[in-house]
Amino acid sequence: MKKLLIVLAVLLLAAPTMAAEWNFYGSARFATFSVDRDLDLDVDGDSDRDTRWAQQGNSRIGATVKFNDEIGGAFEMSDSFGKRKLYGTYNFGGGQLLIGQDYTPSSSYFYSNSVFDSDGDLLGVGQFYVGRVPMIQLKWGNLKLAFIDPNTKGEVFTTESLATVDHSTLTTGTFTGDGDTTIPKIEASYRFKGEMFFVDVFGGYQTYEIEGAQDVDVDSYVVGIGAGLNFGPVFFNAGFHMGENLGNYGAYNPGGLLDEAGIVDGNLEDQEGMGYLAVLGFKANDMLTIEAGYGREETEICHYEEDVTQYYLNATINITKGFFIVPEIGMIENSIDGVSAEPETFYAGAKWQINF
Repeated sequence: MKKLLIVLAVLLLAAPTMAAEWNFYGSARFATFSVDRDLDLDVDGDSDRDTRWAQQGNSRIGATVKFNDEIGGAFEMSDSFGKRKLYGTYNFGGGQLLIGQDYTPSSSYFYSNSVFDSDGDLLGVGQFYVGRVPMIQLKWGNLKLAFIDPNTKGEVFTTESLATVDHSTLTTGTFTGDGDTTIPKIEASYRFKGEMFFVDVFGGYQTYEIEGAQDVDVDSYVVGIGAGLNFGPVFFNAGFHMGENLGNYGAYNPGGLLDEAGIVDGNLEDQEGMGYLAVLGFKANDMLTIEAGYGREETEICHYEEDVTQYYLNATINITKGFFIVPEIGMIENSIDGVSAEPETFYAGAKWQINF
């Protein structure tokens, strides 16, 4: 905290003397939810009920900066003062160069407004998401091309047989050996937008080599599409993505799916994955918006299938400019080879947010 105050004090004192425009902002977010997790679906009464009453980790403070017509940037810190964003931009006439940490092209879409689990937004449960990663990005209008810090922190699961639906036969752990990269992760995206609709397309590729007792090449890719329609007060958003070894790629995975490559009978096996979501909403007026959504993420390797599903209903209630509350009710379910798996989560509550 002391270090943060010193940094902010220096910035505030220096701002008037620098030839730059500083626009500071903040967002305080608080979760108040009752969460009922059924830990074992085969045992009646075996559940865990908790109250979540805490500041959300995605509360933030930051600033955007304009040095001149060509040079700008931004920074953003989380509630624990960790780095969320830190980048500089150079506008070169026909486009923009960005260097630093920001949302990657594939992670710039938020079709859902689900607020459970610190504004989960169905990320990793139908909505593909990598997050904010160091990169060099070029942007021309609605087209983005980024060269991103590669992810080599994926895990591998090993087993002699994948015929069971019981996770107890699977073990997970980090790859043994040295992860060598020769090229950065590459992503591209494009948004086509009209007055009543938008269409997004994106794709990404990553490769690295594990040098150890057994040398293996781990290749990952993702492709996706999303769209939205607006009919007056009614809106509809949907998205779909598919790929290979998404966990090795660095995809966000809150459901704990086995989405990394696996060593099966001594050989590297690629993991297939896909996800999709749909959101329907109604803006009654400037004070009230109602939304319902559904998302699903699936993985498959050697005919072994696993998935996580979430569906919810919420309402955004605007109290005044900058202050709103979002009550939400929903369910999160897991299954393995079509059989319900533990845990199953039911939640109800609200998010409180003040932007300043």
